[in-house]
Amino acid sequence: MTIKDTPEAWEIRATQTPFVGNKTSVRTDDVVMPDGTVVGRDYQVHPGSVAVLALDEADRVLVLRQYRHPVRHKLWEIPAGLLDVPGENPLHAAQRELYEEAHVKAEDWRVLTDVYTTPGGCDEAVRIFLARDLSEAEGERFAVEEEEADMELDRVPVEDLVRGVLAGELHNNCLVVGVLSLVAARDRDGDGLDALRPAQAPWPARPFEA
Repeated sequence: MTIKDTPEAWEIRATQTPFVGNKTSVRTDDVVMPDGTVVGRDYQVHPGSVAVLALDEADRVLVLRQYRHPVRHKLWEIPAGLLDVPGENPLHAAQRELYEEAHVKAEDWRVLTDVYTTPGGCDEAVRIFLARDLSEAEGERFAVEEEEADMELDRVPVEDLVRGVLAGELHNNCLVVGVLSLVAARDRDGDGLDALRPAQAPWPARPFEA
């Protein structure tokens, strides 16, 4: 049997948007259940995101340490950011985030994995890329502000990140999923990382034009 998520949309009798923020909003849908009852479902509407697991020649991952107010923690993360424009090419967004947050560019890009971060309460979809053949970007560094002004940058061996994830010391969703997906991809029979999907692979959760 093939294990695969499948698209499905239950009937919505009514919908409201009680809150609209700068980047996301909250929606309430009245959804018809299989038994015919109608139940309200509240969820965050999100434009979607990209994240980049940037791997250097020394088998280290480029990571950032940033304050995240909702969880009151400074978290180690991989470069990530929102899809700023509906239909934006996710590869272009990922390249932009790697440049802006780390002033780094990469020559080899592949799709590592696609995830819904919290599907019970948010429609955010994230595409996590693997970026290799890294080098310093040209030109001036991107001007940081707000939380990013306090951001730290480092390169950490893959094995140290795996240890931190399994020890419960690293919690960022994209870092956890990205690092463990990297290890799993390496362990597969065949071409390993070279068997990953191409960078422009279709993404039904956030369709785009290549």
